[in-house]
Amino acid sequence: MLTSDSMSLLWLTYLGLSLVVLLAGYLGLAFLPRMLRLPITWAVAGILWMPTRFRLPLVEGETYTGMAPAVVVAAVAFLERNASTLMTTALLLAAGALLGLAIGVLQVRMFRAEPVAEGGAQKKKQQDEESRKRDHNRRRAGQGGKHPHAPTKRREPKIG
Repeated sequence: MLTSDSMSLLWLTYLGLSLVVLLAGYLGLAFLPRMLRLPITWAVAGILWMPTRFRLPLVEGETYTGMAPAVVVAAVAFLERNASTLMTTALLLAAGALLGLAIGVLQVRMFRAEPVAEGGAQKKKQQDEESRKRDHNRRRAGQGGKHPHAPTKRREPKIG
């Protein structure tokens, strides 16, 4: 059952809250160019969404084993001063950050315009100039070959 005492509800809540954090972080980094903003946001997403297994000691030698976000397990391991668990989760967090950073860099490359080859820039500039001349000639031809009208004097609105 999804609505009461379930791990799936806990994970969905964590996902929703992490999306809010990521959106706020992305908007908070608005002063940076998109080339830096996206990889940073994806690196944080990698840290937030990396899952790991944990073991929780219960009474009389029993333990509970489950899945949790690595950042939460790392925080608990830090507070409990459990170095071995902290090292394992820190490596997972680093892997998640690198994976997110790679996704962000790929996304930036996809958004960037196609680079123009050498010599192609001059060719493109010439094509743009020729296109502009053709458009200007078409406009002039529509007026019977006459020169365009002189700009009219701007009329200001009169109030009162």
